[in-house]
Amino acid sequence: MKIAAIRVYQIDLPLKEGRYSWSNGNFVEVFDSTVVEVETDSGLKGYGECCPLGSAYLPAYALGVRSGLRELAPQVIGMDPRDLRVLNRHMDAVLRGHPYVKSAIDVACWDILGQAAGMPVYKLLGGAAQADVRLYRAISQEAPEEMARKIAGYRAEGYTKFQLKVGGNADDDIERIHACAGLMQPGDILVADANTGWTMHEAARVVQAVRDIDVYIEQPCPTYRECLVTRRRTALPFVLDEVIGDVDTLMQGIADGAMDVINLKISKVGGLTKALLMRDICTTAGIPMTIEDTWGGDIVTASIAHLALSTPEEFAFSATDFNSYGTVEFASGAPRRVDGRMRPAEAPGLGIEPMMDVLGKPLLTVP
Repeated sequence: MKIAAIRVYQIDLPLKEGRYSWSNGNFVEVFDSTVVEVETDSGLKGYGECCPLGSAYLPAYALGVRSGLRELAPQVIGMDPRDLRVLNRHMDAVLRGHPYVKSAIDVACWDILGQAAGMPVYKLLGGAAQADVRLYRAISQEAPEEMARKIAGYRAEGYTKFQLKVGGNADDDIERIHACAGLMQPGDILVADANTGWTMHEAARVVQAVRDIDVYIEQPCPTYRECLVTRRRTALPFVLDEVIGDVDTLMQGIADGAMDVINLKISKVGGLTKALLMRDICTTAGIPMTIEDTWGGDIVTASIAHLALSTPEEFAFSATDFNSYGTVEFASGAPRRVDGRMRPAEAPGLGIEPMMDVLGKPLLTVP
């Protein structure tokens, strides 16, 4: 079996709530997502998706996905999509860096592998390690009282894990955390995610001010070193995200005791193949994970669900149902939230079928 063609599509994903805001005044109202179709000479087709969180979150942006695919796609024509480690080594050799560009091709090839094997992808990733996947809800950065008000609505949808977008003014963030913590119920989990938005002195103030609250502190500062300093200043459970982008940084974090949990984003690390390696390192080292991505729609949500379901429950801290945040459905068979949980389809591969009338015509076809 060989890769015979690659097609690249673009789709806009407007948000139900109108705007998603996080640290440093950043926000997105319509997400720009890229869908990749990998077609084989046997007729099987697999699909992947990459959707950066704007252009100011990670070194990734929507036009960069498609520019990178123009460079990369011709280099993988003729390769066997089932040889995933061979494929990934080749992609890394012909395009240095830019892991997010490679992610959608990698995921699409896992979709093909599952179809060829007649099994859902989660079986190939290790099998169903839990019945379904517990989800968290991100709460966009707003005034403290508005963020607190939204918790009741999200809890009614079944969520019990709430990620507050902080990383703004330290005084406002302290108020945000206190306001939302007062609404937590037994079994709820509260995470304060600064998305690199605090300097070290601001982070020191916040962790001291909330030291008696049951809250996780996530990615307080821009660099690993600054986060490690903050980690050593607090006894609160600690999450790293943006600074854990590959195996090397993960191993350094484990050696330094830099975190209790990581956020494992599939496109950030280059796709399911590398995410699987990092997942298995984390479970060996005793590090739970939020399994997610930077953003996305139906295909991203499906890939998250497969990786999360195959992760032992005690290490699956939470996952994300990004397709519930948006207004556009573009693939049938994608996971749908039920009482704050989700499960991938049982069909072979990712179990999704793109709606080509919604995706429209490809922007790029190779060859």
